[in-house]
Amino acid sequence: MNTPLDRKSTVEDIRMRFDNDVERFSSLETGQVATIDAPLAMTLISEAAAACTKRIQRVLDIGCGAGNNTLRLRQVAGYDFDADLLDLSAPMLERASLRVQETNAGTVSTIHSDFRSAPLSESTYDVILAAAVLHHLRDDDDWLTAFQKLYRLLKPGGSVWITDLVAHEDPSVQKMMWARYGDYLASVGGDEYRDKVFAYIDVEDSPRPVTYQLELLRSVGFRRVDLLHKNSCFAAFGAVKAE
Repeated sequence: MNTPLDRKSTVEDIRMRFDNDVERFSSLETGQVATIDAPLAMTLISEAAAACTKRIQRVLDIGCGAGNNTLRLRQVAGYDFDADLLDLSAPMLERASLRVQETNAGTVSTIHSDFRSAPLSESTYDVILAAAVLHHLRDDDDWLTAFQKLYRLLKPGGSVWITDLVAHEDPSVQKMMWARYGDYLASVGGDEYRDKVFAYIDVEDSPRPVTYQLELLRSVGFRRVDLLHKNSCFAAFGAVKAE
C-alpha cells in the first residue's frame, strides 16, 4: 500500500468499480472471495448483533453491496426488521433491495450516498453493519468523524458491527501478514489474481489496524467493545452503545 492518501481513488472511482461488479457480490458464500473467512465473519457479526439486541427494529447497512450482510442478519435473527441500505453504487442498491425484500417483510429503503455525507437521523438504529467499507476512509480526521457519526446514529443500547481489511502497527508484522494474505489470494486464483487484488487495494484502500479502530470506538463514546475474529489482514469486531 504505497499510494499516498491524496492520490488514492476518488469516491467516483470506487463507485464505478462496484457498479460493474454486482453479480460477484450477489452470493452469500462466494461474494467476498478476496476476503479471508468472509462467511464466518459475516455470521459472527450477525450473531453478535442479534445477541446484543432485545429486538432489532431498524438496521443500517453501510456499503451494503448486494445485501449479503443484511440477509445473513435476517437469517440469524429469525424475524423481520426495517432496513436502510446505503451504498455508492446504484446497481448494487437495486440488487440489494430486491434480494432483501424477498426474505424480509420489513420496510426496505435505499440510500444512494457516501456514508459520510448521507443525511441520517441520530438515535435511529438498533444495529449498524459496516462490512468491507471503512477501509475507504482516509486521514485521522476522516476516521474520527465517521466513527462519531456511527455512535450518534445508534439508539441507546444499539450496536455497530464491522468486518474489514485491517493493517498492523508494526511494519514487520504488516509485511508478514501481507505475505500471508498474498499466499491466500494466490491459492484462490493464482499469482495474476493476487496481483490484481493488491493493485486495487493499493490505489483504493487505506485500512487502519484493528487496535486503532477499537481505541477509536472507545474514544467516541462506546464502553463495550469486542473483537470477534481476526485472521491475517481481516477482522470482525464491534461495539455496543450504553443504554
